[in-house]
Amino acid sequence: MTNKIVVVGAGQAGVQAAQTLRQKGYKGKLVVLGNEPQPPYQRPPLSKKFLRGEVEPDALFIRPEAFYELHNIDLMLNAHVNHIDLGKKSLRLSGGEEVQWDKLLLATGTRARDLPLPGADLDGVVTLRSIADVELMKQLFLPGKKLVVIGGGYIGLEVAAVARSMGLDVVVLEAQERLLKRVVSPDLSAFFHSLHEERGVELHCGTGVTSIEGVSGKVSSVKLADGRELPCDMVLSAVGAVPNSELAAAAGLEVDDGIIVDGAGQTSHEDVYACGDCVRFFSERYGRSIRLESVQNAIDQAKAAAHALTDPDNDHSHDYDPLPWFWSDQHHIKLQIAGLSNGYDEAVLVGDTSADSFYVAYLAKGKLIAVDSVNHPRSHMMARRVIGQEWKEGLLPPA
Repeated sequence: MTNKIVVVGAGQAGVQAAQTLRQKGYKGKLVVLGNEPQPPYQRPPLSKKFLRGEVEPDALFIRPEAFYELHNIDLMLNAHVNHIDLGKKSLRLSGGEEVQWDKLLLATGTRARDLPLPGADLDGVVTLRSIADVELMKQLFLPGKKLVVIGGGYIGLEVAAVARSMGLDVVVLEAQERLLKRVVSPDLSAFFHSLHEERGVELHCGTGVTSIEGVSGKVSSVKLADGRELPCDMVLSAVGAVPNSELAAAAGLEVDDGIIVDGAGQTSHEDVYACGDCVRFFSERYGRSIRLESVQNAIDQAKAAAHALTDPDNDHSHDYDPLPWFWSDQHHIKLQIAGLSNGYDEAVLVGDTSADSFYVAYLAKGKLIAVDSVNHPRSHMMARRVIGQEWKEGLLPPA
């Protein structure tokens, strides 16, 4: 009998797992450990509404604080786990406290990738992963201040859009020859390049950075590989995220750019499960191991893991293999992504990019594998139903 389930991680996945466990009738002790001072909160608005100052921190909370007491969930904040003992079925917190468990669920998420540059530790060099990060950024988000964004991915471009709307001077540096190269077609890269440039963002693609310079410990400029130096008041490092899987690896669980789980969320230890951004699983849909960083995956995979944890027969016939979907808001544009475009051999642009409403369909050997929809929700919703089918005219609605 499972008398105590401990969830490590108080993000979207951890909270959803706890909620689902109670909904499925789990009556035992349920503990959720979070390493931040705030109750669990949504992260997508951090780079948009929260950065603009349109919402207060409590508007980001996933559930009201009373929710945890009502459902008998022991929410422990500022709880930093530094060791997992699989043999003893215990956790050790940074303050020395031991927490026992019968079943363990890891929902440890991701963190910002380190920026491997001299000067990356200067004051004014920031990442965007938490409320604390954004509160720090807000102090310098003032009209006329100079922001350099290192990384032309979704987070970097979302912040660039917000910064321009607030009157900052913004430069985006991207090492690849085009924006969003790893995830979108050349047509879509060109669209977003023009979108940001027309709104006053200075863009440099195919540009290397050699160092971040500072005065009296505070950032003052960014040096480029071609010798140029860009003065700035703040640098945002937006070079991607890495899974928080070190605890799992140190405990002896199987890890490979994420905690390895089966289709039910079970790790290489029968009593330890994992879900969300920190997890890697095999997808029959894509024929390969994948790790997804999205709210929807966090929610759905948490539900799958909770289902397995409450299954008295330990039936792991459920095979979690979702169709991924994501979104990004930049200026007046909403980009909605269905599927994964990695490995496409043809990209079909449908519509007129100048109308700011179109989509790109990605094909692999004639089959639809992903769709990027720009201000075109109909194609996004349809794509989520028809991805995997042979491409033909009329499969998706006209732009």
